[in-house]
Formats: sequence, structure tokens, C-alpha cells
Amino acid sequence: MKRTYQPNNRHRSTTHGFRVRMSTTDGQNVIKRRRLKGRHKISS
Repeated sequence: MKRTYQPNNRHRSTTHGFRVRMSTTDGQNVIKRRRLKGRHKISS
């Protein structure tokens, strides 16, 4: 059986990347919350 996680950097960046997050107000709030929490990695 195949494993569920098949990494693909292009797909990752187009789904969870910084530019995608900043394109919507909800995504901006995500980054804001992660900054406030002090996350080492804000987005991939």
C-alpha cells in the first residue's frame, strides 16, 4: 500500500505558501496569529 504523504514542493507552495496566505484576509489573519504566537515558521 502507498503512503498517504507524497511530498511535492510546488503543490505545497501553491496551497500553503506565503503569497497564497497573504492573498485573502483570512490568510493574513493566519499569518498574524502565527506571528503573535511566535512561530519559527510562519508559512511554507
